[in-house]
Amino acid sequence: MEATLGLEIIEVVEQAAIASARLMGKGDKNEADRVAVEAMRERMNKIHMRGRIVIGEGERDEAPMLYIGEEVGICTREDAKEYCNPEELVEIDIAVDPCEGTNLCAYGQPGSMAVLAVSEKGGLFAAPDFYMKKLAAPPAAKDKVDINKSATENLKILSECLDRSIDELVVVVMKRERHDDLIKEIREAGARVQLISDGDVGAAINCGFTGTNIHALMGIGAAPEGVISAAALRCLGAHFQGQLIYDPAIVRTKEWANKTKEENLERLKEAGITDPDKVYDANELASGENVLFAGTGITTGNVMQGVRFFKGGARTQTLVISSQSKTARFVDTIHMPGNPKYVQLH
Repeated sequence: MEATLGLEIIEVVEQAAIASARLMGKGDKNEADRVAVEAMRERMNKIHMRGRIVIGEGERDEAPMLYIGEEVGICTREDAKEYCNPEELVEIDIAVDPCEGTNLCAYGQPGSMAVLAVSEKGGLFAAPDFYMKKLAAPPAAKDKVDINKSATENLKILSECLDRSIDELVVVVMKRERHDDLIKEIREAGARVQLISDGDVGAAINCGFTGTNIHALMGIGAAPEGVISAAALRCLGAHFQGQLIYDPAIVRTKEWANKTKEENLERLKEAGITDPDKVYDANELASGENVLFAGTGITTGNVMQGVRFFKGGARTQTLVISSQSKTARFVDTIHMPGNPKYVQLH
């Protein structure tokens, strides 16, 4: 899969990042997301594959493109028999977030990315549009920290695994009312907190690399992004756990203000989830034999540079992580003037 799709998957996230970066700092997160979606879908549909979106922009009635269940790739066309040999056909599941951290892009803040994860058919957990409690940590702490333990306990374990004092640890938490007690506990335990407004996929990936000065991600975020994070961290050999959250009283968001715990449990049941309290690890959320993650920086973060424009072209940096080759590659690309693959915003 990596050999067949690698370069083209890179171009998918590159084109989405370039399109979105043109709107960086303009304060319009919806438009930044829309152009990224269009660019990502356009490039996907030029790949010799049969792909199925398992995590995307929403249900079909809610999203015109890259909706959950949408089929993408040349081999999904009505005339596919002319182009696709069934014996050579690559069938994959795809999880996408064309502009991860829309607010970060809209307001010119660090860490926005165009990201996706791919695996063979059935290899990615089709997470419903719910919230998820998450715990990400470096490879040295894999299977030693535990989402069921308190933040204080996990910080002690991290301290031992990383051979650092607790006051040297940095934990990323999304700035939300629901995290007030978590933030207080982390600080009282002696660790430092880095608050983010958006974009916890990037924060999770930071845990997989040394030198980022990020040692854990804790708290509740969107479940679909949790699957993408799990795919990346599984490939890196790092720790990730996720647990679906269905109680509106815990989430404390406006969109769930009129929902009930019982209604959400019924929605999970309809989605085929019979154990709503199950804790998933990275190998369950990204269970495929071969998993590939790709992300291109839109704005500069700890791991990747953002898109940099020059007259007629652009420069991008993409991270590609593979469970197959057990590699993490940084691809630095110059999109030169006159390149027909280079997407211009009209």
